[in-house]
Amino acid sequence: MRWLVAGAAGMLGQDLVALLRARDEDVVAADRGTVDITDADATARAVRGTDVVVNCAAWTAVDAAESQESDAFRVNAVGAAVLARAAHDAGARLVQVSTDYVFGGHAGTPYEDDAPIAPLSAYGRTKAAGEWAVRAEAPDHLIVRTAWLYGANGPCFPRTIARAARERGALDVVDDQLGQPTWTRDLADLVVRLVDAQAPAGVYHGTSSGQASWFEFARAVVGAAGLDPAIVSPSTSDASARPAPRPAYSVLGHASLRAAGVEPIGAWDSRWEEAASEVLAAG
Repeated sequence: MRWLVAGAAGMLGQDLVALLRARDEDVVAADRGTVDITDADATARAVRGTDVVVNCAAWTAVDAAESQESDAFRVNAVGAAVLARAAHDAGARLVQVSTDYVFGGHAGTPYEDDAPIAPLSAYGRTKAAGEWAVRAEAPDHLIVRTAWLYGANGPCFPRTIARAARERGALDVVDDQLGQPTWTRDLADLVVRLVDAQAPAGVYHGTSSGQASWFEFARAVVGAAGLDPAIVSPSTSDASARPAPRPAYSVLGHASLRAAGVEPIGAWDSRWEEAASEVLAAG
């Protein structure tokens, strides 16, 4: 198959391109410098002749989106719509990478794919709009929501925490936000497995299994960095307020994956143990 990966220079995009090339797939790696996904003509030319289009391109500056929502909307919603329309016209399957931020974060049990969305932030609203656009423009779609991504090919929580721990010696990290730390390499693998399985069009959740708070994840990171996890202390969201509200509960369920015969990503802590040396070495 011929794949086009938009946002190929990003953390997830790089891992996906590397995985596909290791499988000897025909891959077009597109980034902002080669394809502007908000330009309909340029996008149509890039997508022509492809079998699968994966949209990893996104405005991910969550706090900046609060004051620049129109800019975030242009990438996350308009860009998704343009890419979806081009994929449909080319007869290609579209994979849209979305986010836990489409949910309000007030649940007490994992959000399944059909749970009502209620984004709290500008970023969440623009990504929810992108999902709507993909459904409207590309019937043959896979929307893959993910969360708490980390990897070796870009800035991420583990590398930031490990560096801060070495420099400062003590850290306060929020313990009242729950989610699923997810390795970009695992998400790339899941995307490929969904396509290989010819999963039915719809929404799937691409996160690690289990759950953790940022505090728990930070302690795991600090330990993997060879430092004493006890230097990390729990804090609250109120003590570290930021422009964009964060969902307090970002745990996603994986029932739709299992229904499609696709195994979810493993437990977050065991996957972090596998990823830690590579991710931290890149920092």
